[in-house]
Amino acid sequence: MIACLGRIVHDTDAESIPDDDVSTISQSLDLQGTIESGGIAGLAGKDFGGIYSVNPLVLIKPSGSEDIARVVKAASRTSHVTVAARGNGHSINGQAMADGGLVIDMRSTEDNHFKLLTIDGSPYIDISGGALWEDVLKRCVSMFRLAPQSWTDYLSLTVGGTLSNAGVSGQAFRYGPQTSNVTELEIVTGKGEITVCSETQNSELFFGALGGLGQFGIITRARVKLQPAPDMVRWIRLVYSEFEEFTRDAEFLVTREEGESFDYVEGFVLSNCHDPINGWPSVPLDPDHEFNPAHIPQTAGSVLYCLEAALHYRHNDHPSTVDAAVNGLLERLEFIRRLKFQVNVSYIEFLLRVKRVEEHAKANGIWDSPHPWLNIFVSQSSIVDFDRTVFRKMLKDGVGGPMLIYPLLRSKWDDRTSVVLPKGEIFYIVALLRFVPQGSSVEKLVAQNLEIVKRCNDEGLDFKLYLPNYHSKDDWKRHFGNEWSRFMERKFSFDPMAILAPGQRIFNRTHINLSL
Repeated sequence: MIACLGRIVHDTDAESIPDDDVSTISQSLDLQGTIESGGIAGLAGKDFGGIYSVNPLVLIKPSGSEDIARVVKAASRTSHVTVAARGNGHSINGQAMADGGLVIDMRSTEDNHFKLLTIDGSPYIDISGGALWEDVLKRCVSMFRLAPQSWTDYLSLTVGGTLSNAGVSGQAFRYGPQTSNVTELEIVTGKGEITVCSETQNSELFFGALGGLGQFGIITRARVKLQPAPDMVRWIRLVYSEFEEFTRDAEFLVTREEGESFDYVEGFVLSNCHDPINGWPSVPLDPDHEFNPAHIPQTAGSVLYCLEAALHYRHNDHPSTVDAAVNGLLERLEFIRRLKFQVNVSYIEFLLRVKRVEEHAKANGIWDSPHPWLNIFVSQSSIVDFDRTVFRKMLKDGVGGPMLIYPLLRSKWDDRTSVVLPKGEIFYIVALLRFVPQGSSVEKLVAQNLEIVKRCNDEGLDFKLYLPNYHSKDDWKRHFGNEWSRFMERKFSFDPMAILAPGQRIFNRTHINLSL
């Protein structure tokens, strides 16, 4: 087995690997799953970002944790082979790739775990790390009338993938990110050990893996908190011309007690123009809704701001009750009164709202175009300067896709996880979700992302990259700051040969020197 891997890994043309070598690997590993040739043209050689492409050795479709453990142990017996876990391939900068290494397709394990549990009177669900959140949603609601509390905006992502980063959406202000809604994990470590962990059992691995960028282990099962699923959602969008009013109202909503606010709060920035993608037409929720720019104050600048909120309710709630709850909150906000849009949709339809965007983009042939996205956490103390420098100047004409911005609460996050955040109780997530227009230069847009980060650094803004992507050890050290030593110690404990997640470019495949 080792000789086979060693011979293949030095062949720079992965597509030239003969079928019998793939068969030899399969037989040597004695997997229950299957192995396919890698190659730059295959599934394992690219991701959603469309910016990087590599030549992996093979794509492995494991049957479960035992297969994954065998793969990692086999890699550990070589001096250079790496292993990357690939969920649904939604990484932007090659984070789930392994150039010359082994890529594990976690989607083949999606049905391994799905079990409802009741612990101390509360419902939980055990789900596979390779399951898509959209499938978890549909099954939980249809079978149990229950649902997880915290989501991401786009649900065609795997459970293990989002938990390895954080997992945020408009519910995170109340329930925290998805990493705050998990009580137990099963993980295959970089030593090839299958380990069950929680807050009280193997806790260092548990908290390290949550937000750990896949550096300490591959999540194969997660135990997630559930709550009763609502039937319907009142979905609302409100337009603002002034950033200070937008942020004041958003912060007001996310700091109120449960039952005294909306159940979902997000926001986005739009260009103050009629551009169908970046401007006014991106706001209405229904084709029959009309955005009348005559209502925009003449004092408005180059961009506008939209606060997005949602209130859950049940079929047996009287419409007047829902109206009263919504209106009671809206009357305290300072949006442009004639620029309010709202619809009633089912709970599942609301959570799968980005699925319709995906279907539309695929129909138009733009879903597979490159996506040089940038996600940043910005502290409350720096968000006004960020708006002035980035939104109102650099990005005033838009990015060809959504520019999300909404506040989160640090107290809803567990500082024992590997996620690093800016200072202060309130911070904002900013997500620049670019869809590259036809004929545009991807390199130019990537350069603009780098320029945004540079300006944030030059102006001394308090920020951290979310879904981080760095190319040097010094940049990673700055990213983790005081948490770097803890991150290093966890790496040494659970993946001492740096086998896992090479696409993150944090560690090289070797024994780690803690003095670095």
